[in-house]
Amino acid sequence: MSRPSIPTAADFMTTNAQTVTPNMKLSEVIQFLLEHKLSNAPVVEKDVLLGFISEGDCLSHLSDDSYYGTPTPPQTARTIMRAHPTCVHPETEMFALASIFATHAFRHLPVVKDGKLLGIVSRRDVLRAMDEYYSQTEQDRSTTQFFRPDLHEITNLRFLMDGR
Repeated sequence: MSRPSIPTAADFMTTNAQTVTPNMKLSEVIQFLLEHKLSNAPVVEKDVLLGFISEGDCLSHLSDDSYYGTPTPPQTARTIMRAHPTCVHPETEMFALASIFATHAFRHLPVVKDGKLLGIVSRRDVLRAMDEYYSQTEQDRSTTQFFRPDLHEITNLRFLMDGR
């Protein structure tokens, strides 16, 4: 039995990602995140990913403005977003995604091709895909018999092949 193909981001990403526009005011972004129960959202203009904005970004700017009371121009998604976020390609394999999520504090990654946002992949998506993959390969392993070689035979063959 052959091993199942390794899933890619395109196989399990969320394709209808909720996005914000760069000109949305901070208060609108906060309302949007709360209303949609999101921890973050891509900032998109004409299908092109400009950045990523999170609850943490909003909280930081809102608390700074409220606490310090410094007069600043009205904050928008464009002024507080993280520009040039880490992105993945739709063909990024599941194990590469797992590695990214395991070594960084990301919860979501935009899936982008040619600068256009195609979807979002989350840690939970990768965990679910890995669990399914593991279950499939576990079934394959249980139906295939593995025989360990007899190390004494291999050692003896080595001396026979040596010609001594």
